[in-house]
Amino acid sequence: MKARVTVMLKNGVLDPQGEAIRHALGTLGFAGVTGVRQGKVIELELAATDRAAAEAEVGQMCEKLLANTVIESWKVEIL
Repeated sequence: MKARVTVMLKNGVLDPQGEAIRHALGTLGFAGVTGVRQGKVIELELAATDRAAAEAEVGQMCEKLLANTVIESWKVEIL
C-alpha cells in the first residue's frame, strides 16, 4: 500500500521560496501569478493492509518526523 503525504507551510507563515518562485515567474513573462506556496510531497510504501490503520500510522509519522507541526500542515492520501 502506498501513502502520499503533502506538507505545506501554514497560512500566515512567510514562504520565501514561494515568493522567489513567484518573482521568477514574473520575470519569465508569467505576470498573472499573484501568489505561490511551495511545499513537499513524500511517498511511502507501507506493509499495512488496513487503510484506516495505515492512515493513522502515517499521521503519527507526520507528527513525529515528516512535518514541523509548528509551522507546517500536512495531508495524507492512501493510494
